[in-house]
Amino acid sequence: MIGLTGCTDLKPLQAQVDDLKAQLAKVQGDASAAKSSADQANSAASSAGQSASGAQSTANQALAAAHASQSCCDATNEKIDRMFKRSVSK
Repeated sequence: MIGLTGCTDLKPLQAQVDDLKAQLAKVQGDASAAKSSADQANSAASSAGQSASGAQSTANQALAAAHASQSCCDATNEKIDRMFKRSVSK
């Protein structure tokens, strides 16, 4: 009788162990999915950083071109002003 009672007590424990194994498998799957999502987010952030860097470079080039254009415009205006001053003084 004692032997049968001992075996009977193991069945609920085995069911609990099986349940814990199933929960562990689900948690492992969830963790894997979370890692995958984090890796994708990291990749997207890296790509966005590269795009921002490229945009900053383009903006810097545009600013340099605008400064060069303004310098040219200022020089042309100065030449025109000198021409009018010469023609007025004649």
